[in-house]
Amino acid sequence: MPTESKTKKATTKNVKQTCKKIDFDKKILFATSEAVPFIKTGGLADVAGALPKALVDRGVDCRVILPLYMDINQELRDKMQYLGNVYVSLSWRYQYCGLFKAVCDGVTYYFVDNEYYFKRSGLYGYFDDGERFAFFAKAVLESIKLMDGFYPDIIHSNDWQTALVPVFLDVFYREDEHYKNIKTVYTIHNIEFQGRYSGFMSGDVLGLPDWAREFVDYSGDVNYMKGGIERANKVTTVSQTYAQEILNAYFGYGMNNILVNRQYKLSGIINGIDVKSNDPKTDKHAYVNYDLSTFGKKVENKLKFQDALGLPVDANIPMIGMVGRLTHQKGLDLIAPIITRILDMGVQLVILGTGDYKYEEMLRNIQSRYPNNLRSLITFSSELASKIYCASDMFLMPSKFEPCGLSQMIAMRYGTLPIVRETGGLKDTVIPYDYTTGQGTGFTFYSYNAYDLLNAVERAVGMYRDYKEDWSKIVRNAMTQDFSWENISLRYLDLYKQL
Repeated sequence: MPTESKTKKATTKNVKQTCKKIDFDKKILFATSEAVPFIKTGGLADVAGALPKALVDRGVDCRVILPLYMDINQELRDKMQYLGNVYVSLSWRYQYCGLFKAVCDGVTYYFVDNEYYFKRSGLYGYFDDGERFAFFAKAVLESIKLMDGFYPDIIHSNDWQTALVPVFLDVFYREDEHYKNIKTVYTIHNIEFQGRYSGFMSGDVLGLPDWAREFVDYSGDVNYMKGGIERANKVTTVSQTYAQEILNAYFGYGMNNILVNRQYKLSGIINGIDVKSNDPKTDKHAYVNYDLSTFGKKVENKLKFQDALGLPVDANIPMIGMVGRLTHQKGLDLIAPIITRILDMGVQLVILGTGDYKYEEMLRNIQSRYPNNLRSLITFSSELASKIYCASDMFLMPSKFEPCGLSQMIAMRYGTLPIVRETGGLKDTVIPYDYTTGQGTGFTFYSYNAYDLLNAVERAVGMYRDYKEDWSKIVRNAMTQDFSWENISLRYLDLYKQL
């Protein structure tokens, strides 16, 4: 199995190089609606926890600001220090804004306190979300006055919840000495969710003067994401391919024409992964730990997982894993018409996740007909996800669209080769294997077509069974990819320097 001392030494050298301090004296405030380790509903929280940490490790003064939600646990609240309060004007409203501070793993976090807006269970889904996050966006700017002399050079906003920060900055704060030179970056994590509300909110909630309402006006409605795109100095999204895809109507959800006109400031930077927690050498949920030099131990995870799932225990049976939501966006409508064809190849398919009822029922029914080939685990468990990464030979991810995607990068780190559709971050991170050059990290298909997916699975299974040497090359290539935030943070630093 793959052992390549030269490759391993080179990879180690690269990691050490990326940890060097950077000569960058600008201050960055990262505005987000959620952040690990305090509160999380999705991938944004992982980015908001990991990217500022990677920048701080390089010597950059990067701090994070988010709402003080009721659901933040008391142990973390006990670490917070009260800094003071200001009042935020939001049209005719005059709302209290307290500011708390905590330092976690070397990163300074600020928390905007307002019980009327944030003393609620959960983060989103309330009738007044538009007002809640308009308040938060303006509170981000007002709170700077309480930050112990920390005046950012760059404010980095994320998704629709903080998209109004660049708008409010340009409309209300540019005359202030401390704000006049602040630059802004706005990142789109998923363009489908834009913060679109009734047009009356432009005056009644946002309090924008007539001349500024065009920044957020969208077909008579108010669109927070449009405002972020229009007023930010730089607009990014979470992969290079997705940055191109959202210029088209199919992927753009109505924002494509606006983005085409602002293409000069649009770029794509893939997300990283936490290489410490996603490491087969130290994963506490692995049956047997391994790395590139001890890759032969990986098969022991498959044997033990097969036994635990009640599947036939056989090292030679290819195991294909899948972890994610059971929705059409994740390609379940491609899998549905060909799943029995895949199972008839004699593989074992293990799927973990919840989602649309029709897909959950489909998997349950097919499992009853293929008890030796399919396990549908209709739940979510980080422990089971780790076991799937450790035990599987291949990882299935045929998404209809995928702004970035993390699972394919995690799978590669575990030597589990991805089978993906060439879209968004999947295209940017998975290199199709080339027999002639020996280059590549997985198997891909382009068209959103079930039989193209079937062909990709057949290619992967065929290579696993018949071309062991080539399989070992791809595993080595995949496991030596560097998707660490330490590496990705360099790309953000390049973007910040352009400002």
